[in-house]
Amino acid sequence: MSTTTLKGQPFDRPVLDSMLRRRMFYSPSFEIYGGVAGLYDYGPPGCALLNNIVNLWRKHFILEEDMLEVDCTALTPAEVLKTSGHVDKFADWMCKDPKNGDIMRADHFVEQILEARLKGDKDARGVKVEEKEADPKKKKKKVKGIEAVKLDDSVVQEYEEILARIDNYNGEELGDLITKYVMKNPETGVIPEKPVEFNLMFQASIGPSSNMPGYLRPETAQGQFLNFAKLLEFNNQQMPFASASIGKSFRNEISPRAGLIRVREFLMAEIEHYVDPEGGKKHERFEEVKDIELVLLNRHTQLAGKTDVKKVAIGQAVADGTVDNETLGYFLARIQLFLAKIGVDQSKVRFRQHMANEMAHYAADCWDAELQTSYGWIECVGCADRSAYDLTVHANKTGAPLMVRERLDIPISHEEWIIELNKKTFGPAFKKDGKTVEAAVQAIPKEKREVLAQELASNGTIVVEVEGVGNGKVEIKKDLIVAIEKRTRVQNTREYTPNVIEPSFGLGRILYALLEQNYWTRTSDDPAAETRGTAYCKKVLSFPPIVAPTKVLLVPLSNHESFKPLLKKMSHKLRVLGVSSKIDDSGASIGKRYSRNDELGTPLGITIDFQSLSDDTFTLRDRDSTKQVRADTDKIMAAIKSLVDGSKAWAEIEKELPVFEGQEVEAVAIR
Repeated sequence: MSTTTLKGQPFDRPVLDSMLRRRMFYSPSFEIYGGVAGLYDYGPPGCALLNNIVNLWRKHFILEEDMLEVDCTALTPAEVLKTSGHVDKFADWMCKDPKNGDIMRADHFVEQILEARLKGDKDARGVKVEEKEADPKKKKKKVKGIEAVKLDDSVVQEYEEILARIDNYNGEELGDLITKYVMKNPETGVIPEKPVEFNLMFQASIGPSSNMPGYLRPETAQGQFLNFAKLLEFNNQQMPFASASIGKSFRNEISPRAGLIRVREFLMAEIEHYVDPEGGKKHERFEEVKDIELVLLNRHTQLAGKTDVKKVAIGQAVADGTVDNETLGYFLARIQLFLAKIGVDQSKVRFRQHMANEMAHYAADCWDAELQTSYGWIECVGCADRSAYDLTVHANKTGAPLMVRERLDIPISHEEWIIELNKKTFGPAFKKDGKTVEAAVQAIPKEKREVLAQELASNGTIVVEVEGVGNGKVEIKKDLIVAIEKRTRVQNTREYTPNVIEPSFGLGRILYALLEQNYWTRTSDDPAAETRGTAYCKKVLSFPPIVAPTKVLLVPLSNHESFKPLLKKMSHKLRVLGVSSKIDDSGASIGKRYSRNDELGTPLGITIDFQSLSDDTFTLRDRDSTKQVRADTDKIMAAIKSLVDGSKAWAEIEKELPVFEGQEVEAVAIR
């Protein structure tokens, strides 16, 4: 009997979700209490899959790029996130339904309404001509269970242009769109209220007296920035270098209704690559990736209301300025290679450039690696040029030297205006605010210091803006200042604040995209099976062996005592290889046992039969093709090792080992 993949059939997300929950890949947290939207628990196969992705990420980035890994606390003082800009700017736009009180994310609401209207238009256009001509006054017709509305071509174009630019609208613009196009909540039939800003961070209080406000971190990046000086010292003051962190982050999503795609607690893997801004942000390994082709959707195309993509070699994209610099381009290429390695469908990957209004407050340029799922194109990796923003604002706030000092081969002499403070009197004068005021003074731009010198000479005081002290303006008297004057300085070292290129991975989203893209159904196409009533459909998750939760299923022909020593031996050999395995010695048929492990994505199976007892040979089964080979223990183990580490594909194993046909015919009788 042969089998076929159900190609071309509509993807059935509820069926997949049901299987994933039944097989404990994940489940809603606190489910017996009714659950909480946006919170999920991973079961054994989900944990194993996620850990395998993380382990491969470590090898692909941290080990290969000699990165410095850190693990920083998730609980963050409010002052840190105020300085970074997250308290003021880390927000989405939400709107409220005045009738039932539902809260919706404004951009998602606009997307859903317009996409539904376009789908209705598409269905309306599919209505037979004679049906429409029978009642020319009728503008609406029920088609496929939804309301199909015929739209003018100009309206279709308007909707498509809005959707192409959806990430570039601010709150006021989203509100105008909702009003202009009369977007009503389908559940209540009323137009939502105007969008308002909602900060996405979870608030917390640190300590028993609750006098230190804090937040659960929305990203792992800030801990890396605050440790920059220590990391630079650990790296022997050598630039460029990168730090990396893998850990939980928290975002109080407005209306998380998309399963693992939009959650409130999630695992991130982030890299901060520190680079000299005067070096043109070159990367010494860029030549290795310059010919890798990426599918790009640039900001100009989106602003024109289109979503056309171009497949371009990253070297060309950097050369023509589409991608800002080599280091940013290098990481875009490395991201694509990583996604391919873990089994992401390369026809469902694109890199979309951020438009001006959606750019994070710190970013100079940013690209998202988006993966296509049943939810549409989903951002799974962001790769941003954060310039020198974070290190600069934290240095200005704290006075910490978050910069690089580089010895010059040839000293440079130049004149500059300096401000020398009286250390003995300055600190006591401002007490606890002393360091903050001093940092603000030293942060005064060089070009403004001559004016301050004149102000000090004429008034005997200067006024400096200091955020968070008094009313924001601090008066400094003459006795606290030694001098404000122009001096000749011989510079033996160069000081600069590095720029940062940041690839940021949402590992839960990548995991979900991997689940969808590797899910398919195997069905019987044997006519005889149909007449016997034994036709079957089997669900399969085709993970690459390198990330599959369990690599090998051990299947004895029966639970006969004679098979147990061989099971123990093979299980031990697999453990020695570092390959995860599972034994299924239940009373079900071999075909059924393999079938239920195909649902778990187990790529390989070893069958132990009576021939194994006599000649120490075993069959090795491939999940996707269901084909088998037979060989002795050593050859089987060597084949498994090469398949699991990715050095060989199944087609190569078939050429090397004898093909076997036998036990799987029992699968005909399944179900």
